[in-house]
Amino acid sequence: MFATFTAPSFGPVHNRPSSGRPCRCGIHHDQDDEVLGSPLDPDTYDYEAAVLWNAHAGPLWRRFSTYLRREVAKRAGLSQRRFREHARVSFAKVAEYQKRGAVHFHAVIRIDGPSGGDTPPPTWATAELLTDAIRAATAKVRVDGPTIDGRAHTFTFGRQLDVRTIRSADFDGGQELTERAVAAYIAKYATKGAETATGALDRPLKFAAELAQLDISDHARRLIRTAWFLGARKDLEDLRLRAWAHMLGFRGHFSTKSRRYSTTLGALRDARAEWRRAQAAAPSGAEPETTYVLAHWVFAGTGLSDTEAWLAASLEPAPGTEGEPTWTADGTN
Repeated sequence: MFATFTAPSFGPVHNRPSSGRPCRCGIHHDQDDEVLGSPLDPDTYDYEAAVLWNAHAGPLWRRFSTYLRREVAKRAGLSQRRFREHARVSFAKVAEYQKRGAVHFHAVIRIDGPSGGDTPPPTWATAELLTDAIRAATAKVRVDGPTIDGRAHTFTFGRQLDVRTIRSADFDGGQELTERAVAAYIAKYATKGAETATGALDRPLKFAAELAQLDISDHARRLIRTAWFLGARKDLEDLRLRAWAHMLGFRGHFSTKSRRYSTTLGALRDARAEWRRAQAAAPSGAEPETTYVLAHWVFAGTGLSDTEAWLAASLEPAPGTEGEPTWTADGTN
């Protein structure tokens, strides 16, 4: 199945309803309108909850994956121990920022045989069973967050949950897609960071004062500022919100997968290294080019800064005046 998990609402924002109706502001926004995702009323938008939800999105997904295995086992009439003898739930997911700056997840989820993708799933593992288990696990999962100034935070997924069968003609406007095609589809989110969705930053902040000089939207600025000031609280130091303020509080990996979903990154690295060794050992008719390897570096010094260069230029005599006396305001030299 291909599933999309969204964040809950933190306040109404400018959007483009799929029904074709105008936004709540009464305007039909273009697809590239810069106001998309920004709050209709920034003063009532829950920036605190939005940042904290991003910070807890990773733990929420991990708990969901545990709940999902329980729900699949329950529908198969198996205990957790016996379930592992018959099947295994595998997934691969990527994180994407919505226009409003909240993280949501795209995931390919499947039921494999007990040894992973190398073995066929049991006969009871149907698309209907997996869909029902995904919806049940999503509705149940929650993560308790911090209590700030008497307000307790609890985090869940949003009500918008999209679950589609991959090998089905209803996946994308009547066009059937395979799992390989879906993997290519979600891979594009690997290069989509907070800066592409909200106009935020692609690097960590050093000082909060930097925000005043940055060319970013007011919405992104308030999200980053909220993460920065929440990060100063001792009771939230484990969230490392200041270090991840530029990512709007989200500090999880953009892409994760279960161990047996597919090959591992280590195996891919080993394959690349082996290929390079084979290429280097292959006979060649041409003389190999010499490659210089610098194994030791020594610091030689730095040039002048902009201010020092300006000062040095101002002290140099004008051409043709070398050796002439320099007069001061009182006429002495």
